[in-house]
Amino acid sequence: MMVFSEHIAQFLSALEVSLNVKNFAKISLGNYKGKEEALKQILVRKVVIRREEKLAFTFRYKTRDIVKNFNSAEAINLIAEYLQNGFKIATLFTTAKDLIFEELNNGKTVIREINASIKEVPADVHDQTKERLIKPELKLYLNELKITDADGKVYKNAQDKFRQINHYIEILSALIKELPDGTIKKVADMGSGKGYLTFALYDYLHSILKSESEVIGIEYRQDMVNLCNEVAKKSSFDGLSFVQGTIEDYDATDVNLLIALHACDTATDDAIYKGIKANADLIVVAPCCHKQIRREIEKNKVKNDISFLTKHGIFLERQAEMVTDGIRALILEYFGYKTKVFEFISDVHTPKNVLVVGVKKAESLKLKAESERKAEVLQKIKASKAYFGIGYHHLERLLEL
Repeated sequence: MMVFSEHIAQFLSALEVSLNVKNFAKISLGNYKGKEEALKQILVRKVVIRREEKLAFTFRYKTRDIVKNFNSAEAINLIAEYLQNGFKIATLFTTAKDLIFEELNNGKTVIREINASIKEVPADVHDQTKERLIKPELKLYLNELKITDADGKVYKNAQDKFRQINHYIEILSALIKELPDGTIKKVADMGSGKGYLTFALYDYLHSILKSESEVIGIEYRQDMVNLCNEVAKKSSFDGLSFVQGTIEDYDATDVNLLIALHACDTATDDAIYKGIKANADLIVVAPCCHKQIRREIEKNKVKNDISFLTKHGIFLERQAEMVTDGIRALILEYFGYKTKVFEFISDVHTPKNVLVVGVKKAESLKLKAESERKAEVLQKIKASKAYFGIGYHHLERLLEL
């Protein structure tokens, strides 16, 4: 049975009352001193999902956010647990008052009320109705690709795909904004498939950024190429085209932004190689099927500190994924890219994915410092390969490192 301090009990009681009288706005938990690594803050707001009220918890970590939904009883218990085990301050925002709980350095707790900082209850809507960069109305390509009907209403069976499209564009938008205005003049989407993202990116670049960027989708299947070119023509997207071919064979000269989502195994390496050789300003890949490095690890069976884990197939698979993408990031750094590797979740129905991003550095280093930096990166790659028993990494071989 959980025992609460008087002030925690008072805080939880006020939360329960605010939910009952419908004046709840949000909760913020901060100053975390607990054991959960990289957790910094928790934000709580009310949402309605399938006509049922929930409390959405946004767990803010150092490099990512995770959102989970709970009913009111679960939420109250979870807040109680966190207040007893890590968070030193919490604020309940209601339209009547703000209630602040705080645990002081000496271990004592205090609670105080201040005037309400929020005057109206926020709309209790789920993320699916938030403002989107790509809106469904008056988008011929979305209708042609069977995402919306003729009136611009998203089909029920296409809701997940529409959210996924917008999520990708939100990510790319943030990355593009890191570059100087006008940088993106030519985009190559490697393995564009049915072109959902390619069309949406062209729409975003031209409609929102007012760019005249050329966007090219590269796809092996000729029927997909024909379909997408027909839709592009109907949509009057004059700067968008699709070509039949492979990532390996495509000439990426002058490409500023290179994208490859879910290119299987070493096809991701082919895409990164093309981006590096083109001196692209931005390279964005979402790898999958990390078979090449797994085969290397299995073949050489090096004994190391994590052998007790990698003897299990599922752990070996995950380790191979991390090592493959980690070395890819190091190789991008060697060639002057600022790298980011982060996890994203498109929506509740989509598995976790990893994005490997390279942003070309603008600053130039002195020749000696640059030489030392590259030597240090090469040593990290060499040490990583030796530790895991990797004879070669496909991208390393392509670039003749």
